[in-house]
Amino acid sequence: MCDGDTSVSMQYDTRTPVAHHEAAVRSQFMTRVYMHLMMAIGAFIAIEWFLFTSGLAVTIADFVLGTSWLLILGGFMIVSWIANSLGLRARTPGAQYGAFALLVGANALLFATPLVMAQRIEQLEGTSVISTAAWISLFAFAGLSMIAIRTGRDFSFLRSLLMWGGVLALALIVGAVIFGTNLGTWFSIAMIGFAGAAILYDTQKVYRSYPPHLVVPAAMNLFASLALLFWYVLRLLSRR
Repeated sequence: MCDGDTSVSMQYDTRTPVAHHEAAVRSQFMTRVYMHLMMAIGAFIAIEWFLFTSGLAVTIADFVLGTSWLLILGGFMIVSWIANSLGLRARTPGAQYGAFALLVGANALLFATPLVMAQRIEQLEGTSVISTAAWISLFAFAGLSMIAIRTGRDFSFLRSLLMWGGVLALALIVGAVIFGTNLGTWFSIAMIGFAGAAILYDTQKVYRSYPPHLVVPAAMNLFASLALLFWYVLRLLSRR
């Protein structure tokens, strides 16, 4: 943290949610959260670039597609939950950044397979699946974030929906793996709705519940929600 941040950080109670602080503290907190989010997106893109240019992305995709693609869907959700939990429990900035790096790195590895599949579709059909999915996800994320921050509506009721929806989604994935069935288009559409609800809930939770010093865990929450949305938008657009 720079000296300018330190001078401000001494002025607030670290136990009080940022929403109850003065406007300058709220603005600084959200600015730093979204700066961390953008850096995480940049790191994700850099890792994907390395995986694709080195050929490792194709190797990972061939391995995954040779086993069970559905296992990656479950692994994606589990990794996000574990990394976010580690970020919240971390007591030092170093541990928080370590958990964030784990989240970004694991997501980059998990995304290798759907990105390779989307790239093959682009080469065959001359479409732009990846960039279209990315722009849809970013615009939807920005819109939902603005709603969550600026609206007076309380989205805490979504917590139970997200908890049980996540359990149901994992159960469907496990069932599909066991019985060899395919989770079709409607599953992807439902999960896009689930991801949208997660963005609303997580953004408002970050703003209303997190104290100003939990910048990194807050950014991790938002990164996981954005990644979940991108995952299922990409999966939906890649279905042929």
